[in-house]
Amino acid sequence: QVQLVESGGGLVQAGGSLRLSCAASGNIVSRNVMGWYRQAPGKQRELVATISSGGLRSDADSVKGRFTVSRDNAKNTVDLQMNSLKPEDTAVYYCNFRDYASTQNYWGQGTQVTVSS
Repeated sequence: QVQLVESGGGLVQAGGSLRLSCAASGNIVSRNVMGWYRQAPGKQRELVATISSGGLRSDADSVKGRFTVSRDNAKNTVDLQMNSLKPEDTAVYYCNFRDYASTQNYWGQGTQVTVSS
């Protein structure tokens, strides 16, 4: 089992910034991918950004140039720096952990991000 604890999120005006953090604990395999997904009301959960333990990143086109995902392998943490936020970024953001083979796949409890216009 892997436990994920998220922090950050909240309410911000359009154009502002927020930072999300997620800490993983438990049975953590060294070769893994951590990152963030989001789900807006009435929509499916979608990828925001992920980063592997080897440093390979994957970003959604909608956040390229605005959001930056980073991680600390020693601390098993992943952060999401969100700049130039838009109202359409409003969603519940979920931290995700999976191993390379995707046999382990865990989710955090979610944190609300609301961007006002």
